[in-house]
Amino acid sequence: MTRHQSETMTAVRLTMPNQQSSQRWNRIWIGVCGLLLLGTSELLAEPPAPAEPSASARVPISFTAHDFRGKEIQLADFRTSKYVVIAFLGAECPVARLYAGRLEALSQEYPIEEIAVIGVNSNAQDRLAKIEQFVRDHKLTFPMIKDAGNRLADLLHAERTPHVFLLDENRTIRYQGRMDDQYQIGVIREAPLREDLKQALDELRHGQPVSVPRTDPIGCLIGRIKSPDASSSVTYSKQIAPIFQKHCIYCHREGEIAPFTLTSYDDVAGWGPMIAEVVNNRRMPPWHADPHFGSFLNDPSLTEAERTLISEWVAHGCPEGDPAELPLPRQFTTGWQLPHEPDMIIAMRDKPFEIPAQAGPEGVRYQHFWVPSGIHEDCWLQGLEVRPGNRAVVHHVIVYAAGEKGKTRGQSFLVAYVPGLRLNPLPAGAAKKLPADSWLHFEVHYTPNGVPQQDMTVLGLNFVDAAQVTHEVRTTVVGNQDFVIQPQLAGQKFTARSRKSPPVDLISMSPHMHLRGKSFEFEAEYPDGTREVLLKVPQYDFNWQTQYRLAAPKQIPAGTIIHCTATFDNSPRNLANPDPSATVRWGDQSWDEMLLGYMDVMFPVRSSSGPAPGITAEAILKNLDKNGDKVLSKEEAAASALLHQYFPRVDTDQNGVLSADELQQGLDRANNLQ
Repeated sequence: MTRHQSETMTAVRLTMPNQQSSQRWNRIWIGVCGLLLLGTSELLAEPPAPAEPSASARVPISFTAHDFRGKEIQLADFRTSKYVVIAFLGAECPVARLYAGRLEALSQEYPIEEIAVIGVNSNAQDRLAKIEQFVRDHKLTFPMIKDAGNRLADLLHAERTPHVFLLDENRTIRYQGRMDDQYQIGVIREAPLREDLKQALDELRHGQPVSVPRTDPIGCLIGRIKSPDASSSVTYSKQIAPIFQKHCIYCHREGEIAPFTLTSYDDVAGWGPMIAEVVNNRRMPPWHADPHFGSFLNDPSLTEAERTLISEWVAHGCPEGDPAELPLPRQFTTGWQLPHEPDMIIAMRDKPFEIPAQAGPEGVRYQHFWVPSGIHEDCWLQGLEVRPGNRAVVHHVIVYAAGEKGKTRGQSFLVAYVPGLRLNPLPAGAAKKLPADSWLHFEVHYTPNGVPQQDMTVLGLNFVDAAQVTHEVRTTVVGNQDFVIQPQLAGQKFTARSRKSPPVDLISMSPHMHLRGKSFEFEAEYPDGTREVLLKVPQYDFNWQTQYRLAAPKQIPAGTIIHCTATFDNSPRNLANPDPSATVRWGDQSWDEMLLGYMDVMFPVRSSSGPAPGITAEAILKNLDKNGDKVLSKEEAAASALLHQYFPRVDTDQNGVLSADELQQGLDRANNLQ
């Protein structure tokens, strides 16, 4: 008997009328299709709805169990309620968390004489304390059964959390499956298109047959109790823990973005079947780059041998093995992705920002918070991380460095937080420069979740001595704001291109689109006319906006042009599409679109006090002289952070504009500085 079994084995009595009826019930209901394993965000068509079983084929349900506090609960206790909803939930399943509040709202919407809601937790891995916390977090007032031994789950053939069952006044099942269709694998609709449970309930209340009596539940597999095979050659301690340490626990650890931890056997064992499913379908670990183009330092993909080991381990009941064979635990900075505790933490403002429960069709406007860095000399940053104070409502954050408060022209990109982003250390000797007395500009996108919230996002900085810095890192972007995405069509391609590049080393690439984004490609066009695909993301996922860090910096020769190609799907086949009938243009909100290709580049620090290597006065004028008068005004120079900062020193005749001669003299002085 495992530790899971010894804690959870308490009596649950289940009764069916007779064996013949039981077999008939099994024939009708045992054919559960399970989760639609979507490797993409497309679904060709909903399967035809099965016909509702005839009245003679329906079998009443009865059970006796205990809630998580030990109180006995019988289905007969709810005899005064006309209908009963039984909902299987998991304390750590992210989909169950999304629906817990909706079930509570359903229980409050109708009087107990009409509808009763009963929650059931059948997960072997969910301890009583976790269930109690789940109930408290979601303010649930309906009873929550701890289904020891998975007996109630087995009786109803429940597969996932959430999985709901609607019983009529005779306590026969009239509907089972998902609660609604808002959440799919990798897709979150703005609102459900069909509320299956409520539709079935309304049909019963009006004396009508249930039009769709069964749907496939979407969520986490129920963690059923299994008997580990003691003779298995594959164990958690010897083979599986090292795999999880290498590929998974960067996110699946306390305080990080994953919904549950995978840092111990007790964390892992109950999730075994779910882990095998998402691993074998390549949903986890998340990685979307085409392996035929480029090699990446942060690629967490499993090898076929590792997938086979996980499958074998789960098939053998997830045996623990000898704990003495466990690898040494990986060390992380608690609460941060930085390599060590921040040397300095800067909050976005002096008090939390209030996010409303709802924001209407326009959403919450982007918020812009300005705070002085308080650093009065140039400094070098080897590590930067922006940490949202409330991930439930913070969609993304970008932090810029600016010379003056409120002046966005010439500001430089420092660091970002976006869904699924994993930070990676900069190459040895590389760092970002923060000029003295900079203002920090926090640009924050909030998404209300139905409950008033607060947020206090912070920026963590790791400094490095200037003597250790050999290369400066800057973030640049290639973008296109002039596209128009037509309604109802998939496969709409748009492009963007950079200016000719100075000689730099490319470190990373990060594509950015919104909900209609389908694929993205970075391609280099070299001075000799040859082209090379640097990164190809054939299945872009808005929920996992990855920074693709090259395994080694790639030399980009002077004169190279970077091309970005984005494909958008504005058809109904795209389940994430907010509105296939809309004509879509550039915009901030998720229902608008963007086409941006971010890149981190680095160049020798000798030139970091001036422009990047290879820049000439002619090139500066060509890029910044908007009115074509062959000089740069202060307004035109503001597009360059360095020119904006050093304008008075470069303007040697003090006439308020920069000539080609003054620009070249400034470049010469900068390149000779040591």
